[in-house]
Amino acid sequence: MEAAAEAPGGPAALSCFSYNQDCTSLAIGTTTGYRLFSLSSVEQLDQVHESNEIPDVYIVERLFSSSLVVVVSHAKPQQMNVYHFKKGTEICNYSYSSNILSIRLNRQRLVVCLEESIYIHNIKDMKLLKTILDTPPNTTGLCALSINHANSYLAYPGSATSGEIALYDGNTLKTACTIPAHDGPLAALAFNSTGSKLASASEKGTVIRVFSIPGGQKLYEFRRGMKRYVNISSLVFSMDSQFLCASSNTETVHIFKLEHLTDSRPEEPPTWSGYMGKMFQAATNYLPAQVSGMMNQDRAFATVRLNVSGQRNICALSTIQKLPRLLVTTSDGHLYIYNLDPQDGGECVLIKKHSLLGSGKMEENKENDLRPPLPQSYAATVARQSTVPSTSTMPGYSEDGGALRGEVIPEHEFATGPVCLDDENEFPPIILCRGGQPGKAKRS
Repeated sequence: MEAAAEAPGGPAALSCFSYNQDCTSLAIGTTTGYRLFSLSSVEQLDQVHESNEIPDVYIVERLFSSSLVVVVSHAKPQQMNVYHFKKGTEICNYSYSSNILSIRLNRQRLVVCLEESIYIHNIKDMKLLKTILDTPPNTTGLCALSINHANSYLAYPGSATSGEIALYDGNTLKTACTIPAHDGPLAALAFNSTGSKLASASEKGTVIRVFSIPGGQKLYEFRRGMKRYVNISSLVFSMDSQFLCASSNTETVHIFKLEHLTDSRPEEPPTWSGYMGKMFQAATNYLPAQVSGMMNQDRAFATVRLNVSGQRNICALSTIQKLPRLLVTTSDGHLYIYNLDPQDGGECVLIKKHSLLGSGKMEENKENDLRPPLPQSYAATVARQSTVPSTSTMPGYSEDGGALRGEVIPEHEFATGPVCLDDENEFPPIILCRGGQPGKAKRS
């Protein structure tokens, strides 16, 4: 959900950009500071907060729709700064032995990833709980943390030369398992909202696999393409785990549908096409595994053709104003919002383009309102969906949908005993937390 922007044709407008854990908020970093936006509306893009106190921000992560935000700048790349942006105060800062490459949050844990080590903090008091040392070289800081604080699974590369995934339990602080996911090195990892599924892609970017957690059994295999290798820049589940989205350095975004296929389907009447289909399916049992596997891989359910290629981008699948949307943020400073048809898929329709660097809180240009009239059948189809839970009814997610400006997360949404964000004494005195030494943590 996070990207450090690197535009091949020159300096990018954004130095980094990331969605929060439930895709209700967008954070961007620039050379002058960082900004937070609410994603509760299609028509307008509300700026929740802007800070110019720290220049050259290259990591900014917000905890759901709370007031807690974590920032790292190029000026001090080895220092993590934790802020309560609504109060304008620094909660604490920690320094590490090398540059911070990525940070992941949920309501129980804060994970800091360096090139050859990972630090796990308790988000209640920012105490360092565990240091995972001597991890395989991880130059991009690739890791994923389950947003479900009931398990807090952490996934990271288990090898620098193969696609092995190391799965770690962030609550018990023990290794869960290793998953031989791909032949080549990993490029992307993503948990679903409950932490029961893990998606992965290798540096080739042609095949995306989904595994059960914590067992590590392969559940799905999707083929993004065969013609060329790509760099997967974003991999994300929808909040209901029905869809998986992948974007890359090409102009195409792929959305896959996680359907459960069973053998309890009614017997089809005998036809020539049905007979040939069964023959083809049986023939795959006698083909080499690599060939039969390619035949059984599912293709994209829906796609998007971006106007640009080669730019760094990240995607999110979210429900905005009761309809499923695909969000694409690009390094040139734009947010694109598409409609996703959850029944028929196909080409997603671009309905809005926002500028993330404009002076106002929303972009009023009529030329950016690209929404065509919605087909009546599509609206009716979405309205009939009653099995998909909304984010407001799912346990552990913010009820304000990111619309409020740094409001307090309701107490019942936190894990047992985490920080409350509305109490002046919610954290240890800042002077005691500042400059903590991570080397004192338990080592594995």
